[in-house]
Amino acid sequence: MRELHGVDAHSLSEQLLQSTEPVVLRGLVAAWPAVRASLASEHGAEQYVRRFYRDATVVAFLGAPDIDGRFFYNEDLSGFNFAPIRARLDAILDEITAHRNDDKPPSVYVGSTTIDTCLPGFRDENDVTLGQRDALASIWIGNQTRIAAHYDLPDNLACIVAGHRRFTLFPPDQLTNLYIGPLDFTPAGQAISLVDFKKPDLQRFPKFADAIEHAQVAELGPGDAIFIPSMWWHHVEAQDNFNVLVNYWWRQSPDYMDTPTNTLMMALMSMRDLPREQRAAWQEIFRHYVFEADAATSAHIGKDAQRVLAPLNEDTARMLRAQLIKKMNR
Repeated sequence: MRELHGVDAHSLSEQLLQSTEPVVLRGLVAAWPAVRASLASEHGAEQYVRRFYRDATVVAFLGAPDIDGRFFYNEDLSGFNFAPIRARLDAILDEITAHRNDDKPPSVYVGSTTIDTCLPGFRDENDVTLGQRDALASIWIGNQTRIAAHYDLPDNLACIVAGHRRFTLFPPDQLTNLYIGPLDFTPAGQAISLVDFKKPDLQRFPKFADAIEHAQVAELGPGDAIFIPSMWWHHVEAQDNFNVLVNYWWRQSPDYMDTPTNTLMMALMSMRDLPREQRAAWQEIFRHYVFEADAATSAHIGKDAQRVLAPLNEDTARMLRAQLIKKMNR
């Protein structure tokens, strides 16, 4: 994976933040007090986090020691191999500490929790500058965990505060080779690869060997960061007894645009099971109006009459959403 050194956390370039390729930013947040505390000791990292705790309740995933840190489905994909709970953050930190020296500790994972809510003041000392982007800043805390390969719609800047993480990334065109599980029943909201990266079953998932040929891998430690572009598949393995990551998510599209995942679900309901010829016709319609749309698409229609074919704005989006809700509630 491409690496950059000496990048300033408060002067990240637009070229970098709009990249369509992943990049490792060595030492990007090395000056953060939280990172310096973690480099002193695991205990120092934990105590630093506790400084900002204000009676916050978080969602945590708890798994038995035999899941080996892999938060996943059960055997027949009818449920999961972990239990989600709501608990005080300090109680979760206590749980991690209590099993820090176990050979096979239970797996503990607090994912994607808004920093300003659970640790107010943390970002006053530990933050990056992203220009005009309205980024969501989240914290992830746990022991040794493995998060299955998935994609996110937003761009992602992930910063390692404590512990070490291995990131394995795949470009979007590796979808078929990653053997994705259910779309509407997922461990944490995003569809995931069913392949166990630690011991891949190439008899069951033979095309995963092709995916690995396209993988980009990065080993990151405290102070390092990685930029993960929108829609890139990423598998994340936290390797130490105590791990903390801070990440920033932002979209390059306006807030009023809906998530394309909703479009996919609508397409599964309304188009996938059509006869082949009709699917081909709709493929051409989507190519024309969506995937290859440009100014010429509706140039033959007067501007005042283009309606939904005109460039989208907040008012148009609101109108479309209301129309769709009305149609869906028929």
